Amino acid sequence: MSTKHPKYCLDANVLIEAWQKYYAPKLCPEYWELLNQLGKEDRIFIPQAVFDEVKKVEDDLADWLKGSNIPKRKLEEPVIESWKKILATNPIHQHLVDSIKGRSLADPWVIAHAFCEGAIVVTKEEKITTVNSDRIKIPNVCENMKIRCVNDFQFIEELNIRFSCRILI
Repeated sequence: MSTKHPKYCLDANVLIEAWQKYYAPKLCPEYWELLNQLGKEDRIFIPQAVFDEVKKVEDDLADWLKGSNIPKRKLEEPVIESWKKILATNPIHQHLVDSIKGRSLADPWVIAHAFCEGAIVVTKEEKITTVNSDRIKIPNVCENMKIRCVNDFQFIEELNIRFSCRILI
């Protein structure tokens, strides 16, 4: 029986929203310790583009991420080739990045790294279901490319993570 664990590629929004809201380190330091452990075990990783997006803000999350054990995957030729295949599969995939507003710049690399490594994408983005929309999100591209995509709550459930609460006096 194989003990190989699935590998997860994290989108920036998974880290940013958790840090700023429901898993803030002051409330849930164990979550960040766990992410460090999962990074050390190479069960999670982020593309360099996600790291660059987070550290652009120069806040506590950026400082934490700089010192974390979460591997940062560089943009190398196999990943670039994976993105080219993703673009060639469906012309709508080019609408993933909002080049006018400069948003979602790391999104293609989250998908391409996951595609290249056979990883599962973890993102807070929701699939666009409007038929006539010229926008597309990570879950849409993942579905088109048959890349598994989950949100952070599904990620936590799949890893069987359990939190405990206590009152500190």
